[in-house]
Amino acid sequence: MTQRAKIDTDGSETEAAGPPVVHRAAGLTSAEVAERVARGEVNDVPVRSSRSATDIVRANVFTRFNAIIGVLWVIMFFVAPIQDSLFGFVIIANTGIGIIQELRAKKTLDGLAVIGEAKPTVRRDGVTAELSTSEIVLGDLIELGPGDKVVVDGVVAEADSLEIDESLLTGEADPVVKKPGDPMMSGSFVVAGGGAFAATKVGREAYAAQLAEEASRFTLVHSELRSGISTILKYVTWMMVPTAIGLVISQLVVKDNDLKSSIARTVGGIVPMIPEGLVLLTSVAFAIGVVRLGRRQCLVQELPAIEGLARVDVVCLDKTGTLTEGGMDVKELRPLGGTEEEYVRKVLGALGESDPRPNASLQAIIDAYPDTVEWRCTEALPFSSARKYSGAAFSEGDGENSTWLLGAPDVLLKADDPTLAEIDHLNEQGLRVLLLTRTTHELDDPEVATDTHPTALVVLEQRLRPDAADTLAYFADQNVATKIISGDNAVSVGAVAGKLDMPGAENTVDARQLPTDREEMAKVLDGNAVFGRVTPQQKRDMVAALQSHGHTVAMTGDGVNDVLALKDADIGVSMGSGSEATRAVAQIVLLNNSFATLPSVVAEGRRVIGNITRVATLFLTKTVYSVLLAVLVVCSQVEYPFLPRHLTLLSTLTIGVPAFFLALAPNKERAKPNFVRRVMRYAIPGGVIAAAATFTTYLLARHHYSGEGALAAETSAATLTLFLVSMWVLAIIARPYTWWRLTLVATMGGAFLLVLIVPWLQDFFALKLVGTTMPWAAVAIAATGGLLLETAWRWVDRRVPA
Repeated sequence: MTQRAKIDTDGSETEAAGPPVVHRAAGLTSAEVAERVARGEVNDVPVRSSRSATDIVRANVFTRFNAIIGVLWVIMFFVAPIQDSLFGFVIIANTGIGIIQELRAKKTLDGLAVIGEAKPTVRRDGVTAELSTSEIVLGDLIELGPGDKVVVDGVVAEADSLEIDESLLTGEADPVVKKPGDPMMSGSFVVAGGGAFAATKVGREAYAAQLAEEASRFTLVHSELRSGISTILKYVTWMMVPTAIGLVISQLVVKDNDLKSSIARTVGGIVPMIPEGLVLLTSVAFAIGVVRLGRRQCLVQELPAIEGLARVDVVCLDKTGTLTEGGMDVKELRPLGGTEEEYVRKVLGALGESDPRPNASLQAIIDAYPDTVEWRCTEALPFSSARKYSGAAFSEGDGENSTWLLGAPDVLLKADDPTLAEIDHLNEQGLRVLLLTRTTHELDDPEVATDTHPTALVVLEQRLRPDAADTLAYFADQNVATKIISGDNAVSVGAVAGKLDMPGAENTVDARQLPTDREEMAKVLDGNAVFGRVTPQQKRDMVAALQSHGHTVAMTGDGVNDVLALKDADIGVSMGSGSEATRAVAQIVLLNNSFATLPSVVAEGRRVIGNITRVATLFLTKTVYSVLLAVLVVCSQVEYPFLPRHLTLLSTLTIGVPAFFLALAPNKERAKPNFVRRVMRYAIPGGVIAAAATFTTYLLARHHYSGEGALAAETSAATLTLFLVSMWVLAIIARPYTWWRLTLVATMGGAFLLVLIVPWLQDFFALKLVGTTMPWAAVAIAATGGLLLETAWRWVDRRVPA
């Protein structure tokens, strides 16, 4: 059978920078591996896909607000009954829930990361085997092929037209041709050819080890939701500190009250200012999202990717591997220029045998035309996405030598060649066509593709993914634009898109005609949906052009030619069967190789963001009215109306429990920007109205009640007003109503009613309505506040856009 020539297989010893390394054609022996392991010369970089358990516990326990609440909780143990310390137990429960949920997410994430981990091929004792990157030792001989990532630093031992892309390390997009003795940097990847290299630096000494470790860690960066909440908390802290100081002075110095009672009411005013549950709920929502997506075989390598894909308004798809399945079938062989079909079959068989790592197109040819002749391959040119063709030179055994190219007809043929009309007709049917042509030039000649002799057309039939049409329809329904960006012929790609009923499939653009100016390119991209003959660099330029027009772009792909675009896109999505390089740079990996999983990811992101935006309004409305009530108390020189137990009860019934259910509910609304503005434009008027209504009731009650027990009666009336206004806020947030949302609101209202009518609960929470005049006045004031809420929020919707 035909054998592909190796440039360097002499097995000589090579000295490289770093420790001396002996590499042989057979690789290290088992004894040599054992020696290196004993010396610790192992690639032991800890690659974590998520935070460690210790980090999770630390992040949930040691927060600024937990510290504040912890101090206040300790104080309350000494000055008030246990029911005034309930807020501390709530924080413990919330923190515990957060830790448990994140640990569950970590378990899912780590398990999926192991499944999705690429294993390099290592040669030992003359036998190749796939090993985990952590098992590689110094001096190991690691084999490489198209799409493989260089996992440790090394020196080239064997090279067969080996081309390496080092752009992720150096920023230089052009592939670098490597020869024996050349250095290899970890983090680069193979774009064409093959070979092997010996490891000279492993573990933390490798050039990209630290970068790789950092990139694969659990991260919460680049999240508008997280940064927005951090911004809100910063402002809350600024408001809280001076207000709390004023409240302390007011209650302890100005009012000559019982010391313990003053301290209890002071703490009661400070605790509700802290929106501690908002941070927890966001963490839980993200964590549960990871678990849900994990069940669908979707590995989220960075949590904010869930949020990012929900904000996406343009999805760029590579046809092969996303709309079509990886495999192809040869449908027809059409000899050209009177060439005998039998001879063409021999050439195709030999070409297939010449490439040890065939792509999908060549694999289909290998399956259809197995090699049956004793031709010797003297030189090979591997397929490159930039060139759009591959090639090989043969000694045919009868003294005849020949050089062949196999690739894109519209690249290998002149623009006026009549054969192109025949090819266009085939492309219009959605068929893929390759041209076999003979050349008189050497394969390393820059002019190798000129003045060739067309010999045959190989017609390939692509297999459409059965779920692709439904997935495209989902994105169209969600107002997410889809762009097919492929290296294949534009007409063929358009025909495939047309079969899937993709909007705009009839408008196809040959990327070779695209303007190079970013602004002009962006206009063409906005107006069209299908692009063919796109080079890897153009894919990257197209992503940048779309982003320059304000689009949030997701890019899917599985091949080496997609890496640069995946890296630059807002969200990179790789197939699990894709090259190691694509999986390394993508934020989301579809382990089941199903493009149909993407709608689930989008829906999960929208659920998280939409629901967190909803419940954030609940938390921050509480913060606003708590701060305002404290300010009003300080300015009026009166006792703070509430004990901690009252606000713990209100927070649990109007915020804590409802927020948990609302945060996990389905939500298909597309994520919108300006999180802080969207939340605060409702929270500020809501908090102002709640504080005004509550303080009005409290002042009226102070004039209505007198004598012993007056403060308790005043507190009960004020609590009733605040609860009813807060319930009105909840009722607005819960819209549009479903049966379970109405049940949720009704249950919270019923729970408060239970506290008011059950004697031991009245005593426990110190809530007892006295008489009828003031309680009904409290209800009337709350109803007025509710109407003002409706009016104010509708005005905000019209006048204060997000």
